[in-house]
Amino acid sequence: MYSTASASLASFWDELSGTQPGPEPWVVIAALVAAFAVVAPHRVWRVARNAVTIAHEGGHGLVALLTGRTLTGIRLHSDTSGLTVSRGKPYGLGMILTAAAGYTAPSLLGLGGAALLATGRITLLLWVATALLAAMLVMIRNAYGVLTVVLTGALFLLVSWLTGPQVQAAFAYATVWFLLLGGVRPAFELQLKRSRGQAGDSDADQLARLTHAPAGVWLFLFHAVSLCSLIGGGRWLLGL
Repeated sequence: MYSTASASLASFWDELSGTQPGPEPWVVIAALVAAFAVVAPHRVWRVARNAVTIAHEGGHGLVALLTGRTLTGIRLHSDTSGLTVSRGKPYGLGMILTAAAGYTAPSLLGLGGAALLATGRITLLLWVATALLAAMLVMIRNAYGVLTVVLTGALFLLVSWLTGPQVQAAFAYATVWFLLLGGVRPAFELQLKRSRGQAGDSDADQLARLTHAPAGVWLFLFHAVSLCSLIGGGRWLLGL
């Protein structure tokens, strides 16, 4: 029984860490067009932005844990806002990195996903995404957040288990394109809100108080990370 279990585990790991053939170039382009069609129109974006919020708040939570803070909970709201609460020193490098992780997380996740797809690891990407969503679900503290994360995780599970390699590849590429494109828009939205005197307690403003550097500096960082990730990740996805 032990040897059978070991063999099954080894087989699963080989499948998980192995490579799969990439999709045809037209599929990659179609995935890009589909992702843009989700991110660009305002009405569609209002719904799709929930997925970006998951990545945003997940970034706060992951970096909080990595820097030694105690993560107490994450809330996701129907207006696509969110809140991540952690305990620890209200100052210092750990708090700065945690605050900076939100707006950069979707783009960096997209960049990491593009790196996996560039090496043909489509299955690994789908399972890593599912595992991250499952881990995040444990820390969700409101019903809407649970619903959002469960539905997103269920989508990844269904694609991983019930579809063939071509559908999985198309879904993986569309997801990564969405993260890369969707990571760009929130920084511009935040900049627009701040120009109107809104969002006075945004991540950029919190970082300004923590570091005594102007909020505009942190906005520039958010823009730089998102745009560089889009360019770099896009080149990998397109095979350039």
